[in-house]
Amino acid sequence: MNDQIDLNELHTLLTIVQSIDVGVVVLDREYRVQVWNTFMENRSGVQPNDAVNQSFFKLFPEIDEIWFRKKVESVATLGTPAFTIWEQRPYLVRFKNYQPITGLEEFMYQNTTILPLRSTDSKVGHICLVIYDVTEVATNRHQLQAANQQLQKLSNIDRMTGLFNRGHWEESLKLEFARHSRYGNPTTLVMFDIDHFKKVNDTFGHPAGDRVIQRVAEVLREHIRDVDVAGRYGGEEFVVLLPDTEKAGGGIFAERLRKAIEDLVVVHDGRHIPFTISLGVADLARPAPEYKTLIERADQALYASKKGGRNLVTVQD
Repeated sequence: MNDQIDLNELHTLLTIVQSIDVGVVVLDREYRVQVWNTFMENRSGVQPNDAVNQSFFKLFPEIDEIWFRKKVESVATLGTPAFTIWEQRPYLVRFKNYQPITGLEEFMYQNTTILPLRSTDSKVGHICLVIYDVTEVATNRHQLQAANQQLQKLSNIDRMTGLFNRGHWEESLKLEFARHSRYGNPTTLVMFDIDHFKKVNDTFGHPAGDRVIQRVAEVLREHIRDVDVAGRYGGEEFVVLLPDTEKAGGGIFAERLRKAIEDLVVVHDGRHIPFTISLGVADLARPAPEYKTLIERADQALYASKKGGRNLVTVQD
């Protein structure tokens, strides 16, 4: 009887706050719905008469019942509120998102407060759920995160080629060197540049030279694995970091790339531009004091290819 009086008082309060845009549900200790406000009616499509005395879990089978029961029992035992936030659990009950401004999201993101309701004998006889629609907050956060990720990506990318810039691939090389130092994973670096690139610029013009660089980058992307890191060293020079690859495998990769570039046809302003590349390959099979040593070894191998007549691959001993 005391519980009923308390619920009647709560119903009176709810008539005052029906226009507030939050969901209010009161459950008895058997998880049966006792109060179901307008927010819940509108979002769920379930009328109060159809919701009252129904199992909360039958109305919302998507709820993790074990988790929710544990949460509620803690509230009832301690007599203190508990909270859920959308960052950890996107929603308690799955409602469609109908807000036009935040229509990018398929469902309503929610924060939830779980409150103990005491009867006149001070026992927690009911639990009140207050459900807040925070979809707009979540959407704004997601958009901001996506924008930041895009900015971060752009800051790592060489604009002309779309490959990683030196700052990024050198950081990747540092991490790979640390991994090699700890676990002994093989690591190979390939360095290459475009043969007689100055002649390309002088003969065909700088826009043609830019086009050659871009086409080389496109071919390079076609030949690397997802785990490889391809970047621009500067000018017409490029690097490829090959994790978990010994120099023999790096040599095979380099030869395939050399042949692909040799067969490449680049046309600019109706003129065919022939060119080749020279490549150097080195790995960390021999001890190295720092990551820069691998760059030096690959550069020495590249120099040997250029000295040997260009359009060659040299694998450092």
